[in-house]
Amino acid sequence: MKKEIVIEGALIHDKTSFYAEINRKFMENESWLLAESLDAFDDLLYGGFGAIKEKEEVLLIWKNFESNKKDLGYDFTLEFYKKKLEDPESFDSAAIQQKIDDLKNGNGQTYFEIIEEIISEHPNIELIKE
Repeated sequence: MKKEIVIEGALIHDKTSFYAEINRKFMENESWLLAESLDAFDDLLYGGFGAIKEKEEVLLIWKNFESNKKDLGYDFTLEFYKKKLEDPESFDSAAIQQKIDDLKNGNGQTYFEIIEEIISEHPNIELIKE
């Protein structure tokens, strides 16, 4: 039987609230919290810490999925990348600008689409969109 984990999308409105919900659902028995990072989210889904044991079968039920898709969609992603451009010492400005250009041209992924892709790369996790 697959472990069920429910993401309460009604609690998600931005990046900070997304990671707060992820920490609430996946990290409640840990003494530390996951950083606001897509790489950290990906690492979490591999298991071995938090709610998922290594390669454990998971049914991930995401409520208010479509609303969250909009909240972390095009506008959010554009602002997310623009903020990174304000810190050229920490981020590759040319690469970030390319992501902005791709997004504007309809070829880039939104932050939410990246989250979806990360989940899809974990065959032990079945995503149910509600």
